[in-house]
Amino acid sequence: MYPTLIDFGPIAIHSFGLMMALGFLAVLLISQRDLARKGLDPRPTSSIIFAAAVGGIVGAKIYSALQDGRIELAELISNSGLVWYGGVIGALAAVLFVIHRSPNPILPTIDTIGMATLLGYGIGRIGCFLSGDGDYGPPSDLPWAMAFPNGTVPTVVPVHPTPLYETGMSVIAFGLLWSIRKQREGTPGWLLGGAFILAGIERFIAEFFRLNQPAFFGLTGAQVTSVLIIIIGACLLYWATRRPAVIEEEVAPAPPPTPKRRRRRR
Repeated sequence: MYPTLIDFGPIAIHSFGLMMALGFLAVLLISQRDLARKGLDPRPTSSIIFAAAVGGIVGAKIYSALQDGRIELAELISNSGLVWYGGVIGALAAVLFVIHRSPNPILPTIDTIGMATLLGYGIGRIGCFLSGDGDYGPPSDLPWAMAFPNGTVPTVVPVHPTPLYETGMSVIAFGLLWSIRKQREGTPGWLLGGAFILAGIERFIAEFFRLNQPAFFGLTGAQVTSVLIIIIGACLLYWATRRPAVIEEEVAPAPPPTPKRRRRRR
């Protein structure tokens, strides 16, 4: 495994940080493309993704600290301790705030970003795999089981490469929503609800291949939260389908690029 890709003394590039950055970049590019196709203004997308990154990291760290019962400055600024559900809460709050202040309508915009986030999450999980950060599963004798002797949390026993399972499921979930996004544009909020449901299902399944201990009725804490996410997504789907049609405010198109002046020949 490769927890650190490049190390020049005080400057180091970690595999987890690199893949997380690539995940946010993928969300940015996909969201800009899809918003422009919808006729919405793609310019606020960079601010939205930046807010999602900051809010997601802060939310994930706070959730992890509360979960472990240790709210310490050293823990909050460390590279470890990023809990996915805390990241979802923090990122969603930051994204809603920025979209509300942008010229775009909230639901069609967050539909696109929520859908693209599934792919970004899958890319980020590759970073967990490369760093061997302990997100792997229990010992296994399957042909694709592998050890992480040089990981951040090392193990010499072959285990389930659970981060790769999550990457595969996230890419499939994104592909499903991406393939039907045009048919669901007339129902704002539907794609966001679908993203919640698929994300919850993905994490619920992944927990069977992780080392987390059951906490409630044989389910892990993450699985219980997954069920809540699925229920929220289902309620959002129902609300989006049943709500009366609302004419969204027109968004001013992005100004055309300034034409370049031709240089006169002398």
